[in-house]
Amino acid sequence: MSINAKAAPVSFRNVTKIYGKDVVAVDNINLEIEAGKLVTLLGPSGCGKTTTLRMIAGLEIASKGSIHIGDQDVTLLPATDRDVSMVFQSYALFPHMTVMENVSYGLTFSGFDKSETRDRAQQGLDLVGLKGFGDRLPSELSGGQQQRVAVARALVLEPQVLLFDEPLSNLDAKLRRQVREDIRDIQQDLGLTVVYVTHDQEEALAVSDEIVVMRNAGIAQVGAPRELYDAPADKFVADFIGEANIIPCDIIDVKGDTAHIAIGTLKHQLSARDMMPGPANLAVRPTRFKLGAAGGVPMKVEKATYVGSRMEYTLAAHFGTVFVVSEDVDGPLAIGDTVMVGLDRIGPVLLAVD
Repeated sequence: MSINAKAAPVSFRNVTKIYGKDVVAVDNINLEIEAGKLVTLLGPSGCGKTTTLRMIAGLEIASKGSIHIGDQDVTLLPATDRDVSMVFQSYALFPHMTVMENVSYGLTFSGFDKSETRDRAQQGLDLVGLKGFGDRLPSELSGGQQQRVAVARALVLEPQVLLFDEPLSNLDAKLRRQVREDIRDIQQDLGLTVVYVTHDQEEALAVSDEIVVMRNAGIAQVGAPRELYDAPADKFVADFIGEANIIPCDIIDVKGDTAHIAIGTLKHQLSARDMMPGPANLAVRPTRFKLGAAGGVPMKVEKATYVGSRMEYTLAAHFGTVFVVSEDVDGPLAIGDTVMVGLDRIGPVLLAVD
């Protein structure tokens, strides 16, 4: 027996979810998730990402609009009639059942005989690296191993869509990195359609083909990880996807697709992004500053922290403070030093003023 992906696309068409009379959890969203892709719903608490995931699963029913999995309209179908599997934050393993029994559980309701059920469950354990663990109880496994059991239990059902709800939140930092790599490897090897919910930006950047950034029950921006990191649509996305310093600037002029800007005495040019001369904001990642740059902005070191592979600085300028990262750990700046700070040629991004 082999587990073959029946990957299907997911489509949200003008979907709204309202609780009670007027609590809007998801507000008229349109979203296309390609078959065989891992798409992450990312955003702060209360933005609507978990409700969106639960509507795919059938654990919540849309108030308006329609949801399609493949060619089927599943908007009103109960969870039991949808070809999806979900891996929960809590793993939801049965403590009194062995690992093999946990992985086999869903298969016992799918019409397979005992032999095929066991074969499928064993292959599921092999896929997640738990060969030989079938006779153990969940309590005898580490947190990362328990998470893999939950993934195996979902995989053996051969779902059209596999859903993850904050799957790594109960793991420590080192284990989180390992398990997210495992999930990504399995998804790519089997060509699964995966929808993944997290509030962790680094996790989203690491695992995703595409990220859906959500805010206030709606979608702020959709794009590949590098696209969102390098070209955020607005201040919220810039600050939420990785860390960004938002600096006021003036667009002096625009020639073609290039804007010439000024921050005090500092002059710089970059993509205009269809903006016109006048006040604007500049989003600058902590790694995109140039310390000791001629013609830069004078800044005073307020904090200097050594974190092993880099120095982290809080610098004060005439417009406020910025957070700057430098790989120069051998010649660090000291608190109270004044340094001229410039910008990397690539990296800073113009944003409209709110």
